[in-house]
Amino acid sequence: MQPRQAYSYRNDPSVPDFTDDHPIIVFDGECIFCSGWVNFVLRHDRQGRYRFITAQSPLGEALYRHYGLDSRNYETNILLDAGIAYLKSEGSFRMAAGLGFPWTLACVFRVIPRRIRDPLYEVVARNRYRIAGRRNNCFVPTPEHRARFLA
Repeated sequence: MQPRQAYSYRNDPSVPDFTDDHPIIVFDGECIFCSGWVNFVLRHDRQGRYRFITAQSPLGEALYRHYGLDSRNYETNILLDAGIAYLKSEGSFRMAAGLGFPWTLACVFRVIPRRIRDPLYEVVARNRYRIAGRRNNCFVPTPEHRARFLA
């Protein structure tokens, strides 16, 4: 992915307008592993910081294309925080840090160079359907969490 300016998607006519006043996690809504991560975040995000978008939604697909990612084979979640996209291991560590203590402790793994941790992330991402399976339908939030999902 090419680094982009913060909020660059606002100037991309192919990306629909959306509310970006909270950090946003864009995830593969058909992946049981990814949906499990979202459920984990929903349980532990006591401040209700995060908003969510499924990669399969028109907005999710547009964001993947905007960042030069494959909009059909979602091998990374995207964390949009203050308009900046974080991918792979960096995105995951930042997501965990946003949950507060004790999840911020996961950031100790950031001492591992990205050239080592991102390939490990990619192995899991490529095999996520084999590891956890795939849903027939996209992730559907519970009524109590529906307001935190965009698009």
